[in-house]
Amino acid sequence: MYKILTIIGARPQIIKAAALSRIIRENYASQLKEIIVHTGQHYDENMSKVFFDELNIPAADYNLNVGSGSHGKQTALMIERIEEVLLKEKPNGMVIYGDTNSTLAGAIAASKLLIPVFHIEAGLRSYNKTMPEEINRIMADHVSTLLFCPTQQAIKNLEKEGFYHHPHNACNINNPKVILSGDVMYDNSLYFSKIAEQKSTLLQKLGIQNKPFVLCTIHRNNNTDIKERLNNIFSALYEISKEIDIVLPLHPRTKKMLSTQLDSKLYELIINSKSIQIIEPVSFLEMIVLEKNCSIVITDSGGVQKEAYFFKKPCIVLRPETEWTELLDTGTTVLADADDNKIIKAFKELSNTSIEKFLPFYGDGNAAKKIANEILSFFNSQK
Repeated sequence: MYKILTIIGARPQIIKAAALSRIIRENYASQLKEIIVHTGQHYDENMSKVFFDELNIPAADYNLNVGSGSHGKQTALMIERIEEVLLKEKPNGMVIYGDTNSTLAGAIAASKLLIPVFHIEAGLRSYNKTMPEEINRIMADHVSTLLFCPTQQAIKNLEKEGFYHHPHNACNINNPKVILSGDVMYDNSLYFSKIAEQKSTLLQKLGIQNKPFVLCTIHRNNNTDIKERLNNIFSALYEISKEIDIVLPLHPRTKKMLSTQLDSKLYELIINSKSIQIIEPVSFLEMIVLEKNCSIVITDSGGVQKEAYFFKKPCIVLRPETEWTELLDTGTTVLADADDNKIIKAFKELSNTSIEKFLPFYGDGNAAKKIANEILSFFNSQK
């Protein structure tokens, strides 16, 4: 039996890991053993444990309890503690997801010990190296042995950096293999969609069942910490709320910033608005229900942009760029950054988006199975 060590540290990674963990349990239990390591990068009961329970992911075998801190301090502590686990467990390979500090730390720790790294969501590029996530993506890709790309665009991005997309078995860190796997989040969205509708009563609780509404999420530091940007975003939301209800599951960090960052008049308008519902962070299943039933999504989250597309919902991105560049080409997703005029204009333009614009970019819902097969094939080739 081969042993893989999976690194997770943030809510989106827990959700992504659910797809592969489920496939391993159901189809590869006699061939693959998964050790789950939670770095503790973002950990509290509402933002982490609930997702393990709700998505039926086995409890983490290790919680490194790293917590928050500067990029350097946090990443260094992760590397140190991940290395200790690697030396103890001696896995045949490591699975990393996405672009967080946990991703980077796992990639560095494993590659230095000559443990093959398998990067899920490889090849994503925003082409903005001022974003820490972009640095994490690039560095993780360049020490990986198997690079699982969710889209053709991701493969093209890697080809620009000297990677070759061709089938071969004799792959290693110096001769990595680039694979078009599809997207594990699409797997999860399909799998959990029916379960979510059956279990959740959130729409009834919010009084928006069978009513049009906008779903909005805001959490990125450059939106929450910069007063001008946050005021522009909420000014636009207030104008939009005159036409349609807005549901805003508010990240704890953002909620804390509203009272200090928003102009006092705008803050009062937002807090007292009957059309803007500020709610606690929701679970993954509840988020699916909101995404499936909303009219449009406004977000600064990379994952939510993509989930909106899965459910054929137009999306306004509160960033100057996106790693999901193929979405922009369809006209279903618009970059508005934190410009209130652009946000309002995008809302008006996207309100009547045709469903025919949502093209099948992200595979057939079997990405996790393809990834597991490739990992197993790699291990067998090393004998």
